[in-house]
Amino acid sequence: MTEAEQKRQEYRKTMMLTEPLPGIITRMAAPSIISFLITSVYSLADTYFVSSLGTNATAAVSVNASLDQIVMMAGSMLAVGAASYISRLLGARKEERASRVFTVAFFTAMVFGAAVMILGLSFMRPMVRLLGATETCEQYAAEYAAYVLLVAPFMAANFVMNQCLRAEGSAMLSMIGMGFGGVLNCILDPVFIFYLDMGVAGASIATAISKLVSFAILIFPYLTRRSLLQLSPRLFCPDGDIMRQIVSVGASSLFRNGLAVISAIVLNRIAGNISDSVLAGIGVSTKVMMFPFGVILGFGTGFQPVAGFNWGARRYDRVEESYRFAARTAILGAAAMGLLLAIFAEPLIALFAQTDPEMRAVGALSIRLQCLALPAHSWVAVVNMLCAGLGNALGAVLLSTARQGTCFLPLVYPMAHFLGATGVASVQAVADLLTIALAVPMIRSVRARIHRAALEEPPCPPDASLRRG
Repeated sequence: MTEAEQKRQEYRKTMMLTEPLPGIITRMAAPSIISFLITSVYSLADTYFVSSLGTNATAAVSVNASLDQIVMMAGSMLAVGAASYISRLLGARKEERASRVFTVAFFTAMVFGAAVMILGLSFMRPMVRLLGATETCEQYAAEYAAYVLLVAPFMAANFVMNQCLRAEGSAMLSMIGMGFGGVLNCILDPVFIFYLDMGVAGASIATAISKLVSFAILIFPYLTRRSLLQLSPRLFCPDGDIMRQIVSVGASSLFRNGLAVISAIVLNRIAGNISDSVLAGIGVSTKVMMFPFGVILGFGTGFQPVAGFNWGARRYDRVEESYRFAARTAILGAAAMGLLLAIFAEPLIALFAQTDPEMRAVGALSIRLQCLALPAHSWVAVVNMLCAGLGNALGAVLLSTARQGTCFLPLVYPMAHFLGATGVASVQAVADLLTIALAVPMIRSVRARIHRAALEEPPCPPDASLRRG
């Protein structure tokens, strides 16, 4: 390792404790936000190009969004749990232990992805029907799922590498890895779908290639030792403490994504029973809302390692200050994004449904209602990230599972039964507003914990924090 690289690594270790928090959170969040936005773009690009093949093909791509969430389940659990533990270990100057945590998470994610691939390919038709495919879009759904399943191990590992790069302060490397793959997917989509005349399967191939390219870029800093963390089979030692720390915090992401899969399947099946137009409209609105949700999630992933790092370094004053800044910024930003999207909801949906008025009406209504609830969703997301960053597993699980679990599933059937397509379009917005009831007592408890810790152990100066460990 060169002297310049050593200096860069040392800077990443110290900036969390010394630089102004608004600046560091913004710099940490910006690459994450950009990478999420690019991911949203290429997810929407698949839908846009496939929409020219008809409403049934659009519905099939919407159904397969649940397949991505299945791969995300364990991958993101390992990623979030490992990233939270790693940021605290790095704050305590325990780099070797942090590398061991990363290695365990990486190889475990690969194994999980391989299991999804094998099971999915073995039971393709039952799988897509379970995900919500109707008889009229089942063939399209199977074509799209085939190539995505082949790269499932790499997709799961991407989540781990992406989050762990952010945990050590290398958000720019994370953005490059995810962003380049997204741009490539947008380029390859029309080539495979139209020029090579491969239809829905072409969109799937383009997505698979982009995931492999992202994997190659993300693993590069680990293999070349440009990262604070090392990746090596010799470090694969999943002891009880590592697994407990990863699972306890990462369980929030596992449950969140697991419930997201269940909720998406339930919603797909209800919408599909009404019509393919309603199914496609809900699917497109979900992908459009990935843009503001990506900004919120990207901002949260910039905030979480800062809070966790300073908590590990016993800088409780900076933990509290970082939360106040993150909450205020998230609410104001979400309100602005919600207003803009609500105004342009109709023309956005029209891009994907020029000849389907039912799809346009359902999709635009869903977007506008979710925009109304966007400030509430953004604040709850910040509280969730604070819980995860501080290792508060229970709080992280409760909040992360509320939006598409405890506050969603009890509502979806009654609202669909009494309100039909309108109920299907509005259920997510109602669930988002209900999550506030859980977040208010949670943030009070977490902030009380921070204040108690500060009283019991007054904040140490930055130079003392850097000498610890």
